[in-house]
Amino acid sequence: QVQVVESGGGLVQAGGSLRLSCAASGRIVSINDMRWFRQGPGSQRELVAVITSGGSTNYADSVKGRFTISRDNAKNTVYLQMNSLKPEDTAVYYCNADIVTMTGPYTRRYWGQGTQVTVSS
Repeated sequence: QVQVVESGGGLVQAGGSLRLSCAASGRIVSINDMRWFRQGPGSQRELVAVITSGGSTNYADSVKGRFTISRDNAKNTVYLQMNSLKPEDTAVYYCNADIVTMTGPYTRRYWGQGTQVTVSS
């Protein structure tokens, strides 16, 4: 079965930077869109950024100009570079990926376990 594992979360001061990684493994045929979501305390989960298999990107307005999503297809990995971090960026960050496996032709969405990002003021 496919697994999606996130890493790179931690505690940083406002204005600092952090890079999150999310690697997919298993019997993967192809990966289509890959995304980062976040859920802050007392908030609903929101989409932060998405990157397609061709490298096209979109961002939430709240992170435009500060965050960059990228992917390394050879490593089945998506990254989120977060710069100029603000306290309001504090959240659990989740990645997901739409993946086609060797066991079937259908795309299935897989989620990581989440990684905590805390930005202090």
